[in-house]
Amino acid sequence: RQMTEEISQVEKMRQEFVSNVSHEIQTPLASISGYISILRSGGLGEEEQLRCLDIIRQESMRLSRLSENMLRLASIDSSHFRFHPAPIRLDRQLRRVVVTAEPQWAAKRLNLHLDLPRTEIRGDEDLLNQVWLNLLGNSIKFTPEGGDIFIELKAGNGEIGVVFRDTGIGIGEEDLRRVFERFYKADKSRNREAGGSGLGLAIVRRVVELHRGSVGIDSAPGEGTVVTVTLPVA
Repeated sequence: RQMTEEISQVEKMRQEFVSNVSHEIQTPLASISGYISILRSGGLGEEEQLRCLDIIRQESMRLSRLSENMLRLASIDSSHFRFHPAPIRLDRQLRRVVVTAEPQWAAKRLNLHLDLPRTEIRGDEDLLNQVWLNLLGNSIKFTPEGGDIFIELKAGNGEIGVVFRDTGIGIGEEDLRRVFERFYKADKSRNREAGGSGLGLAIVRRVVELHRGSVGIDSAPGEGTVVTVTLPVA
């Protein structure tokens, strides 16, 4: 009976995964097809043509991000995945991430506040880089123009806390319990406009788990969001 229930649960998860993937792929494809039809119909001014082409470009990029994130998750979940921990200067890595994302946060005139004392850990630098890029990207997406983003490092009890705090729009209590689920979107219309696929935080959690760490979110609508990643020092 237990085996039957487990098989049933696996099949349910498989069907849900296929349904989610199909939906995420079909939505941008339908948008691309629709705007190509509009362009082919003719009669559009140059400005309207450029707007259609820009939407097609954005949807194409969304498909690319979706496939990239799906491949990354599949790779991490694979039994053949190679995990390469090495000494990392975490403070330097976080500063590099902030510099990399400068075009995005500068365009919204966001204020970045860094409190990053010298911190060394062992970890997979490439994987952790994806974690910080995802978390900073979310803060940038959902913080209104002129808002604030804080990134802090806190040490204690053999652990390092990496804290991302913003003055963004926040997340409701019901959604907060599910934000790490694959393909789950706390606000589907909001995520569609921002180009999200609902996989970013799932990747964050898997990478943190590989590092024997934990991740938590504290948020409320209109009060911003705090994401804390806790990693062992060694």
